[in-house]
Amino acid sequence: MRIVLLGAPGSGKGTQAKLMVDRYGIPQISTGDLLRAAVEAETPLGRQAKAAMDAGQLVSDELVLAMIRERLAQPDTHGGFILDGFPRNLAQAEALDGLLHQLGKPLELALHIHVDHEVLMERMTGRRTCVSCGRVYNVYTSPPKIDGQCDVCGGNLHHRADDNEETIGNRLRVYELQTTPVIDYYADQGKLRTVEGVGEIGDIFQAVSRVVDSVKEQQAAAAEAEPSAVTLEDLEKKVATFRQAWEEQPALPVEGQPAGEQAEAAPAPAKKKKAAAKKKAAAKKKPAAKKKKAIAKKKAAKKKAAKKKKAAAKKKPAAKKKKAAAKKKPAARKKKVGAKKKAPGKKKKPVGKKKPAAKRKKVAGKKKRTAARKKRR
Repeated sequence: MRIVLLGAPGSGKGTQAKLMVDRYGIPQISTGDLLRAAVEAETPLGRQAKAAMDAGQLVSDELVLAMIRERLAQPDTHGGFILDGFPRNLAQAEALDGLLHQLGKPLELALHIHVDHEVLMERMTGRRTCVSCGRVYNVYTSPPKIDGQCDVCGGNLHHRADDNEETIGNRLRVYELQTTPVIDYYADQGKLRTVEGVGEIGDIFQAVSRVVDSVKEQQAAAAEAEPSAVTLEDLEKKVATFRQAWEEQPALPVEGQPAGEQAEAAPAPAKKKKAAAKKKAAAKKKPAAKKKKAIAKKKAAKKKAAKKKKAAAKKKPAAKKKKAAAKKKPAARKKKVGAKKKAPGKKKKPVGKKKPAAKRKKVAGKKKRTAARKKRR
């Protein structure tokens, strides 16, 4: 389960978190432990946190959320986790919800361990811690057998300087102001459960376990009641199962037909399966056959077009020759007509044209001779 532990300082939520780790096998994630580990390891986030703390500043929410993101990426958190010490205010709660939704790990339970103010004051002011083994005592509720000495290892018991009434009173007031809205926030989501943190540690843990187990049972029941999303693969499997059952069922009796004939007419399940397989194969081949036919048609159309182009190319020179011959015919006819017109002129002899000139010469000759005669006389 994915759990957030809420409780004031001194409420014992840290102790309950460790017991829950043992029972449910999920890790406890304390933001304080994350910060210390990151600073010691000198990780990039640890160096940023150290710089803020050295400057006397609070570590930013963004930095804490980045550390939580890194921690939740580890494989031991896949089954769930217990967040202890974060969130402490409403802004952190909203930011944490956003981060967990991004990671696909939304919170399932906000467990609030409630303790009255007076009891908290007594617990914190009376707290003593062994410096050797870390065992915690309380001078009011669980004192050591020897004052100031650890019962386990005999180490000295330490009283923190800030475990005084004034400091603790201020811390509790801040907690009430900041964390009360966080409690209301998870209550509005229906995720809040409250356990009284007073009494023996074992008794408190039994109450915690009852709450966690109850929430787990409710979630399991809700998951069973909620219909799961049907995928395409699920539908295909159902169709295949139905078809197989239908093919294997015996043939229905036909009215008026003898039982023997009905048995002969009913095909065996194996034959039905073969027929179904053939149908599937034929159905698969049909698209391929259609494609082949379409390709063959395209090729035939291309061949026809090529033949037509060749025939047209052959016809063009013949047409040109016919046109040229048609043009030459009128010219030949004109030549024949001209030849016919010239033919009658051939009958006239060219000498005939020269006769008048000869006559003239004769006449001229006669005149000369007559003139010559006259002179002689």
